[in-house]
Amino acid sequence: MEKDWVKVFSSNISFESEIVKGMLLENEIEAVVVNRQDSSFVQMLPGMDEVYVHNSNEAKAKELIATSQEGKMENNL
Repeated sequence: MEKDWVKVFSSNISFESEIVKGMLLENEIEAVVVNRQDSSFVQMLPGMDEVYVHNSNEAKAKELIATSQEGKMENNL
């Protein structure tokens, strides 16, 4: 990963990371998902997916993710 990219989200549920990536892309923020699963433990332990954005988009990305998470929590009440 290039040094100008920062992690803004992580999850051990792959589709959550892909949803976050899609939301960021819809808001014109380039994002990538990196899977941190240890290949020797593929069968036993879930991996951790991380979403990265360019550091110039970090604040906006974190704000969008926080707003999305707040909406998810309100819908579960």
